[in-house]
Amino acid sequence: LDRLETRRAFNAAALAGQTAPELDLNAALPAADLEAMAYRTVRAVGTFVFEEEVALRNQVYLGRPAFRLITPLRLAGSDAVILVDRGYVPADRFTPGDRETFASPAGEVLVSGIIRISHTEPDIGNRGDPTSAPGEALLVWNLVNVEEIARQVTGPVLPVYIQQGPGGTARSGGNGLPAASIFIPELTEGPHLGYAIQWFLFAGILWVGYPFFLLKEARRE
Repeated sequence: LDRLETRRAFNAAALAGQTAPELDLNAALPAADLEAMAYRTVRAVGTFVFEEEVALRNQVYLGRPAFRLITPLRLAGSDAVILVDRGYVPADRFTPGDRETFASPAGEVLVSGIIRISHTEPDIGNRGDPTSAPGEALLVWNLVNVEEIARQVTGPVLPVYIQQGPGGTARSGGNGLPAASIFIPELTEGPHLGYAIQWFLFAGILWVGYPFFLLKEARRE
């Protein structure tokens, strides 16, 4: 039941974000409560800090192993920085730390996408990311843990990141890579209510049936 309530709260927040009008991030700062705007469409104008880009491992694109490129974007007219998930690149065509093959566009660009919340714990298993030492820069990460990645990014980093869509002017190269893809969550309650009913039935059978079992055993003895 706790998981059901958590799922319902997530669905309500995601639906609110999806139905809200597009947010102009440059105009909204500094007052915007970005962590309450998950999945809201957003636009931001700024300049990519390509030399501080990192890659997200263990991704799948078109059934093939892939990375996702996470690049800081310094917002125009501000010293604030927001991380941008620029999309997927095939693992067999990319080496972490590669600064040329899938370089971000130079100069001022318009990024269009949705707001995503920082990931501090993995959905499955317990393989998180190590905390980088002072002066150390990790090139490959398991999670988009904004707070931890921010330790190796120059400037104040906003607490959320943008998952870039196919719009805007922040596309790189003519080969379609990185392949921008917006994840829209499935807003269902999952199996939690059915599981709860099932376990309540099991409990009912136990509490009603077990006394009869004991009585039958006593009579047989």
